[in-house]
Amino acid sequence: MPDLFSAHHRHAPLPSPRLSDGAGGRGRSLRPDWPLDLLTPAAMARADAASSVPVARLMAAAGRAVARAAMARFRPCRTLVLVGPGNNGGDGLVAARLLEGAGWPVAVSFMAAPPAAGPAAEAAARWRGPVLPFRPEEAARAGLVIDALLGGAPSRPLAAGALEVLRAAGGPVLAVDVPSGLDGTTGQPLGEAVPAALTVTFARLKPGHLLLPGRLLCGELHLADIGLPEEAIAEALEGEGERSFRNAPGLWHLPPEDPAGHKYRRGHVVVAGGAMSGAARLAAGAARRAGAGLVTLAALSAEAAAAFRAGEPGAIVADPPAEALLGDARRGTWVLGPGLPPDDAARDLLAGAVRAGRSVVADAGALGAFAGAPEGLRGAAIITPHAGEFARLFGEVGPDRLAAARRAACQTGAVTVLKGPDTVIAAPDGRAAVNHNAPPSLATAGTGDVLAGITGAMLAGGMPPFEAACAAVWLQGEAAPRGAGVLAEDVMEGIPGALSRADRAR
Repeated sequence: MPDLFSAHHRHAPLPSPRLSDGAGGRGRSLRPDWPLDLLTPAAMARADAASSVPVARLMAAAGRAVARAAMARFRPCRTLVLVGPGNNGGDGLVAARLLEGAGWPVAVSFMAAPPAAGPAAEAAARWRGPVLPFRPEEAARAGLVIDALLGGAPSRPLAAGALEVLRAAGGPVLAVDVPSGLDGTTGQPLGEAVPAALTVTFARLKPGHLLLPGRLLCGELHLADIGLPEEAIAEALEGEGERSFRNAPGLWHLPPEDPAGHKYRRGHVVVAGGAMSGAARLAAGAARRAGAGLVTLAALSAEAAAAFRAGEPGAIVADPPAEALLGDARRGTWVLGPGLPPDDAARDLLAGAVRAGRSVVADAGALGAFAGAPEGLRGAAIITPHAGEFARLFGEVGPDRLAAARRAACQTGAVTVLKGPDTVIAAPDGRAAVNHNAPPSLATAGTGDVLAGITGAMLAGGMPPFEAACAAVWLQGEAAPRGAGVLAEDVMEGIPGALSRADRAR
């Protein structure tokens, strides 16, 4: 078969698609100036429909953004644009034309016949370059493959033939909107999605860009402004009902420092603990470093009290019974779970704290005490289950972590922190945030106790429960050292620096 790339462009030899100068330092972090709202694919479609800007103009801007991102990220190379039947394919065709105009050797390959009418059909009609068969061997010859097959709301898995073509890519893949086959709402592939080195999306990130495994499948993210009016986005968000956000400073603000303040104004946190004294001590230490004015370790036994007194001198230790502390209204925030056995005593202590009007963070043992009976957690301000604890309370998480966390929040009336590398924070009113700054080093024993303590400090400082939980999750991720060998104690020591960085990000 003749080499249509070479015959059309007369380029030889072609460089490999290495990073362009300066691109390697950008990493995979998200830019702080990107909007915090997340749009599901359905909301994005509503925004397009509500927009006064013609779809053809939006498509032209999207294709231009893809071309610019390709030129910024890669050096010129043989580029194959895989074109699907919808507007996603139209975006790819615009990018193909612009890259060719910039001197890149570009060909396109249609997964199906080009559309008969509409903006994507107009983009197809304007393409004058080579059109190659939709076959794996053509993708294997390309140095860069642009995946413009499907958008972020696939109704069925990507066909086996299309998967074979994408898997054969001879170089990196640039995905338009999301890697084809990935659900932009849940971050779960329908069947299989081929990972991209770079994903270019438009107007707003989608939940699936941040939820796992979508975050890994997307590679580096680039968010482009394509001129979609903010009024149309706001209308689409109002129609969404349940608002989703990425978790970062700006979604919440730490309480300002009060020059005339004192320790009681900064809040008094009580951490109740039993035989597993280390967990309670980690939570108490984290609460102190996160800004609580006072922290009391409430011992459930004489042995626990002795262990607590051997710890940090700045923590107050109270002998049993812990319930005696409920008579002091200044002890307004209770962290229950780290170091607590999942038994009747934990259930009674939580119920007593709720009756006394205290703000309760329920974690670990306090969650295990209500396995199969989550209604017993009603009255808690925040609950912090990992996937196993969640399953014992509410049933398996399932593929949609946002929906699962929202259901739990509605069922208990508590802000629900569904912990994991893509922690989801959900409020009973439908708001939810996806966290994205947690490093793998947090996957070690005791970091959940640290998170519970930070959460208690945020509540004690006067933050509403949803904002307190979001701030605590972000602060824990920011406090964690990167790399191997990290201990929960190391995360705890990083909290003051994380607080300073959150303040600077206002």
